[in-house]
Amino acid sequence: MERPLELPVVVRYTKRPMSPADRLAALRAALEERILVLDGAMGTAIQAVDLTAADFGGASLEGCNEHLVLTRPDVIEIIHRDYINAGADIIETDTFGGTRVVLAEYGLQDKVYEINFAAAQLARKAADAASTAKRPRFVAGSMGPGTKTISVTGGITFDEVQAAYTEQTIGLVEGGVDVLYLETQQDTLNVKAALLGIDDACARLGRSVPVVLSVSIETMGTMLAGQSIEALYVSVAHRDLLAIGMNCATGPDFMTDHLRTLHELATTRISCYPNAGLPNPLSETGFDLGPQDMARYLGDFARGGLINIAGGCCGNTPEHIAAIAKALDGQPPRKYGNERSAESYALQSEGKE
Repeated sequence: MERPLELPVVVRYTKRPMSPADRLAALRAALEERILVLDGAMGTAIQAVDLTAADFGGASLEGCNEHLVLTRPDVIEIIHRDYINAGADIIETDTFGGTRVVLAEYGLQDKVYEINFAAAQLARKAADAASTAKRPRFVAGSMGPGTKTISVTGGITFDEVQAAYTEQTIGLVEGGVDVLYLETQQDTLNVKAALLGIDDACARLGRSVPVVLSVSIETMGTMLAGQSIEALYVSVAHRDLLAIGMNCATGPDFMTDHLRTLHELATTRISCYPNAGLPNPLSETGFDLGPQDMARYLGDFARGGLINIAGGCCGNTPEHIAAIAKALDGQPPRKYGNERSAESYALQSEGKE
């Protein structure tokens, strides 16, 4: 009797996603090795798709980009992939207006958790698919300033801001973000409330998540609420931030002096992702600077030893990020903390400072 043909056993290996702890360790290790590239503008990318009111879920929801993670997740996932393919190490969730305060303007205040969780999951999926052992990709939870600030617009209290960011943080963290990006902040009081809200959420979840604070310095040289970059830094210097920096507001040219000032003060890493220049309605992206212009400015910042994380805000497309990534390739990250203090001491000893 013939024995049945024995086929070889085929073992299929699948890439196992890293644990949150492993991803955080990889993020910190990568930051020590090189300047990490942040993605470009989510809003600019969404505008380029030319969506209709139906894509947003109806006329009353048109313009609520955050709702797209529920109604057109395919669009958001493609945007994430485009930025990763352009060279981004860190992609941000589509949750810039993901607090109760903003979503209430569209009647979506009861979907805060659902939207933030779904957005984090979409970005996590894209990042994990592109990650390798040598080059993991990371997800940042985007947390914008909201449409009400304590000092500038009024109409909201410290406690309400704090509670809004607690709620958003829980959705983002449970959805799988690696870091929280508290960005485009315009009021130090809002910043303090938001940071306490993040603390509250982490205490409830029983885990900590690193935070990057990024503020918007306007053309008059301060945040909208009147604080300079020096005043802002002094207000949060006690916090253990993964990085601090600036984004939005102006292009890189107007940001340069403030970046140098922050470099002299900050004992942590610096993040910088400017708009693509100033608004220009005649430009395809609505802003002045093209990919090579942004690459030149951020390349100069890198060669000056000023940055640890860099990317683009409004008007920055995947083409901008590709050019920026190329300009930053091989540039060492900014020295900070004890490492920078030791270098400064050495220079003083040699009479060079």
